[in-house]
Amino acid sequence: MPDDLSKPCTAFEGTRLLLSGPLIEVALTVKTATERGAAEPVLTFDDATGRVMDFDLRGTEAEVIERLSRSLPGKPTEARGRGRPKLGVVGREVTLLPRQWEWLAAQPGGASVALRKLVQEASRSEGAVQRARAAQERAYHFMSAMAGDLPGFEEATRALFANERLRFQQQVSNWPEDVSAYAARLAFDIRAEGA
Repeated sequence: MPDDLSKPCTAFEGTRLLLSGPLIEVALTVKTATERGAAEPVLTFDDATGRVMDFDLRGTEAEVIERLSRSLPGKPTEARGRGRPKLGVVGREVTLLPRQWEWLAAQPGGASVALRKLVQEASRSEGAVQRARAAQERAYHFMSAMAGDLPGFEEATRALFANERLRFQQQVSNWPEDVSAYAARLAFDIRAEGA
């Protein structure tokens, strides 16, 4: 099964969690739910982004799988250029001022080693901040779609972006259980007991 078909996502029928798991399993469960005449709207969310996912569920399961396989973004193939392709290194252009090139050239190992060290250090120090911001955005996308008209939405959003877990949980505590649990999972990786 292609990696894209196993990407994690979650489907809701109204405010009830239908299934959380690999895309292919969720898509087929959504197909079954819509064919049986789901009583409430069925929405599927990408766990990585919190955004609603749309897919064509017409036809047989095999046809749905085929369409999903074709519609998901694959890995682009590029012509080989500079770099060390066997190591995953791809040559790119970097524009710097002459004094910056001079400084890089004077570093032990040269410009490439110095740049790799700088990028590694920056990604280490900023990684947690970027992950927290991505989690906030992911939760916000979901909350806007599923809870925008629920009581406490605005306060929950403020708590989310202030990174105040306790206040966030208090604000979403009166929401439907599956909606509040998934929002907390996306925002702070808070798992329901037994999950």
